[in-house]
This record gives sequence, C-alpha cells and structure tokens, in this order.
Amino acid sequence: MNARLALIFVVLLAILGGGALLYYQKETARRPENVSTLGRNLFKDLKAADIAAIRMVEPQATLTVQRKDERWVLAERDGFPADVAKVREFVLQVLALKVGQSEPIGDQDRARLNLDQSGTQVEFAAADGKALGRLIVGKKYFKREVDNPEKARADGRFVALPADLKTVYLVSDPLTQATAKSSEWIDRGSFQVEKVKTLELRYPEGGGWRIERDADNSDWRLAAAKPGEKLDASRANAASYSLSMLELADVAPKDAKDTGLDNPVAIEATTLDGLAYSIKVGKLVQDNYYVTFSSSGTPAKNDKDAERLKKLEERLPREKLLSEYLLLIPKGKLEDTLKKRAELLEKKEDAKKR
Repeated sequence: MNARLALIFVVLLAILGGGALLYYQKETARRPENVSTLGRNLFKDLKAADIAAIRMVEPQATLTVQRKDERWVLAERDGFPADVAKVREFVLQVLALKVGQSEPIGDQDRARLNLDQSGTQVEFAAADGKALGRLIVGKKYFKREVDNPEKARADGRFVALPADLKTVYLVSDPLTQATAKSSEWIDRGSFQVEKVKTLELRYPEGGGWRIERDADNSDWRLAAAKPGEKLDASRANAASYSLSMLELADVAPKDAKDTGLDNPVAIEATTLDGLAYSIKVGKLVQDNYYVTFSSSGTPAKNDKDAERLKKLEERLPREKLLSEYLLLIPKGKLEDTLKKRAELLEKKEDAKKR
C-alpha cells in the first residue's frame, strides 16, 4: 500500500468514527433520563431484621402492625395478633420491589394516581421508633382493561417515595397487603365449639329453643317440645355443627358504638368434652355480626383419644385471648345457629312424605 492510499484510509476511518460517535450521541440523547433507575431496588438499605413496626395511614384509617416479643400485633386493636405469615410476606415483597418504570410527575397527576394524601402511606420503623423507610402506595396498574378495578388483581402498582415526590415509580407487585384494614392483617382463627352436647338460644325479644343429645352419634331432642312439634335432625345438626366452623372476619375496636351487644341473642352451649360456652351475638353490620363470648371448663380426660385432648388443651390459650376482644364473625357462619324455633322443626309436608 503506497503512502497516498494509506492516508485516504486513515481519513475514511476518522470520518466513519466521527459518524459513529455522532450517532451514539444522538441515540443517547433519545434515551429516557431515568434509564439508570430501571431494575433498581427501591429500598436497597432496608433490612427485614431491623423492622419492628409497619404503620399504614389512609384518609379514614390508621393501622400499626408492630413486633411484640415473639409476636406481631395490631396496636390499634389492643394488641390483637396479626397473621405472621402476612407480615413476613409483605416485608419480603417491599424489600424485593424493583423499578419497572419511572417518570417525572406533577401535583395534578400525583393526585390522579393517589400518590398524595389519598393514597396509603407506609412507614417502616425500628424498635426505637426510628424511621427506616417510607412509601406511598397509589393506584393499581393494569396491562389490560378490567371491569372492576377495585376487586381485580392488578399487574402492578404506582408508588412514590416521600423524599422524591416529583417522581412516580411503577412496580410489578400489586402490593395487595398495603392497607390499613385490620381485616387484612389479623389471624382469622376463631373459637370453635365442637361436639356439642346441649345448645340453647334465647332471643332478646323473648322466646328461643334448646336442643340436647347424650352422645356424639345420638339423636337430638328438642327440650320442652309441644304437641305436634318434631325436630328436623338435619337442621339441628347444622345449628350445632356451624359453631365448630367459625372464623373471624375482623376484630373491632373495644370502644365501638352501637354494637347491639347490650341486647343480644344469647347462645349457651356445652360440649361432650366438658367445655361450656356463653356467646352473645349483636348487631349485623354489612355481612358480619358483632360477637363476644366466654368459655369455661376443663377438657375431660379421654384415654381413647389422647391426640384430641392435646388439641383441645393447645386451643384454650387462643380462646382465652379471643374472649377479651370484640369480634366480627361472618353472617354465613352463624345463620344455621340463629334460626328461629319454627325453622328447626320438621315441616308438616316433610312429615307426610315419610
């Protein structure tokens, strides 16, 4: 290659290199300014072991889930136990949050996405009360149009950091647990009345009924049955069995008003295991009844079923704790037990078919 060709080749390389550099600069200018945030952890310095409280504030409610000894409890519900699995899952979800997209945002859009005071303010705190991290959880994000956004499971969530309110982040986790509703945090395990021996129900306006049996497989009898009254065995079974399937919908503040428990439906039950329950059922609010109860007795020793005896003894501390709270129990769990006397009787047309 002579000197002339070599010089031409060098000039071409310089031109091509300059063009490539110019192209690179143009492409870089076209990239979003926030490209460096993609995939970044929102809380890179937050550690699960340091978290001793999670406080959630919404326009109409505040809830603090805090660690107490070896348990997690709800501060605004007088230390009612939280579901430890839900607490753990939520903490891990937050620690794993990564930026899927981020954009500058103004006040108007922040309000539209509920990233202002209308959203859920979440704060993580240490045992000494020091704030470890804050997050504002806004509207759900959907990749497609849904009929009912309130109930549909989202594909992600719009969130913001209080330290940088001018930026909105999109994360892929729907963060369904980010709520100040106590019903979404409680341990739903309820007291359960098993192997009922006697069951009596008294209405506040007067009247009621009592059924009883001698053994687990014995027929139910209607106490003080009137001539022509015949107990429907299936309805009696349902009335007693329902008490063994109770679960909590929520726990109410102890100072809740207008519960109806000043004039309740009274349920008295004894079991073949030697336990007794006194249950008060108050007002129906939406789909839940206000309920309080007390229990007494000691499980009868059963040499033939030591495993059941152990199960009953392990359950007693939980029941003692529940008896100190104002509970909310789903309507559907008490419907069969709260039936009127006439509804427990065999219908005349049913009797004729026999």
